[in-house]
Amino acid sequence: MADAVGSIDTPDAQDEAPETQKARKGGKRAKKGPLKRLALFYRQIIAELRKVVWPTRNQLTTYTTVVIVFVVIMIGLVTVIDYGLSHLAKYVFG
Repeated sequence: MADAVGSIDTPDAQDEAPETQKARKGGKRAKKGPLKRLALFYRQIIAELRKVVWPTRNQLTTYTTVVIVFVVIMIGLVTVIDYGLSHLAKYVFG
């Protein structure tokens, strides 16, 4: 009778490490100098920035307006709460 998949008796394929491969020191980075690694880093940054979906001018205006309105509302709310608590403290503590 065959063992079930994932049985303790039979190891999975990924568990078996081939003994013919030699472990490298440092991996891929050991072959490149620091300037080449830095250049690769900047190339990768530029490649990632090209993938970004940038907002249109209309979207940017909308987002900015929403943020400014939200901040103004929060400033007003905090001001009212502060004003109320300061008058409450004056009333309680004289």
